[in-house]
Amino acid sequence: MYPEIDFLYLNEEDMIRAGVLDAKRCIETMRDTLSLFGKKDFLLGGPKSNEHGLQMNFPQKSDIEGFPLEDGPDRRFMAMPAYLGGRFHIAGQKYYGSNSHNSNLGLPRSILMVTLSDVETGAPKAIMSANLLSAMRTGAMPAMAATYLANKDSKVLSLIGPGVINKCALICYMEVFPNIETIKIRGSSRTSKTALGMKEFIEENYPQVKEIVLCDSLREACQDADVVSEAMSATKEKLEEFKLEWFKKGATVFSMGSFLYRKYDDFLNTTMVVDNYGMYEKYMSNFKARGEYDEFGNKREWVIMGIHFVHLVNTNQILREGVKNICDIVNGKEKGRTSKDEIVMCSIGGMPLEDLSWGYDCYEKALELGVGQKLKLWDEPYMK
Repeated sequence: MYPEIDFLYLNEEDMIRAGVLDAKRCIETMRDTLSLFGKKDFLLGGPKSNEHGLQMNFPQKSDIEGFPLEDGPDRRFMAMPAYLGGRFHIAGQKYYGSNSHNSNLGLPRSILMVTLSDVETGAPKAIMSANLLSAMRTGAMPAMAATYLANKDSKVLSLIGPGVINKCALICYMEVFPNIETIKIRGSSRTSKTALGMKEFIEENYPQVKEIVLCDSLREACQDADVVSEAMSATKEKLEEFKLEWFKKGATVFSMGSFLYRKYDDFLNTTMVVDNYGMYEKYMSNFKARGEYDEFGNKREWVIMGIHFVHLVNTNQILREGVKNICDIVNGKEKGRTSKDEIVMCSIGGMPLEDLSWGYDCYEKALELGVGQKLKLWDEPYMK
């Protein structure tokens, strides 16, 4: 006799019923996740357990007839395996395909799924729709970090890149910043569909916000903001460059996407914080292996904030200890914000650990509510 192997399938409606959009709960799940990360109670892929995942890109040309080619930015597949311990004790992966041309079909750029597996047997426990899951865990991370890094009386929030990620981040920021009065929005233009959609979303859901400003420039969006939330996905050629002088004293800047900055030395005048320093080191080594980077950083113009910090360490401009880890702050080993006037720059690259933890908590809630479809793998394996 073999034990039954059943798993739960959760579509997007099931995930919503299971609380995937519960910002308060997601923030606390991210706090638990980063605490376990700091205690090294986890595994990621790769020999040093710090890989973001394994990515498959299509070539620009091929001699094979009908072979799929890179026909625009962001055509790829990504597998992101992980194990997370503590109260979760779960293995699994996030997997997705992505193509910028999806928008022409009315589809999201990336279509994501998360799989949870039993750690002992490897059997599947759940397969779930993960677009909302991934967006919420991404948005909850800076909100959670903000409880340590931002000034408590923050009143002006700037959303740079008004897409799904910053919409979910907004939901989470509003849980931890009760005094927000002004929200700035920077899209591709003041009248872009996403910018106007974000404005309407704020008006419908947060009537306490007194002013919504659609910004003409990146500079306008950054100036006077207490919290800056960047979640852009534009190609490098279309990115605007940030300037340190735009940020007011006491500003906290979170980058979850593409942060183009050329004057690396400016970061020496800020407090630098990362979610996973080793992940940014790996990005850097990958660039070097592909011939895109030398030890002086002359060949690659990075658009990931955390890589700027690694570059400063690698060129001996700061010690590694000069870059703080969110997990150490969560676990009380390191202080967060230490003065009202310091400018804090925080890089949030995201890890599959966060997908697993939030997926697990949604899975547990789905079981409690009887949500989802139970599927059978087998009564017993056909071949033994």
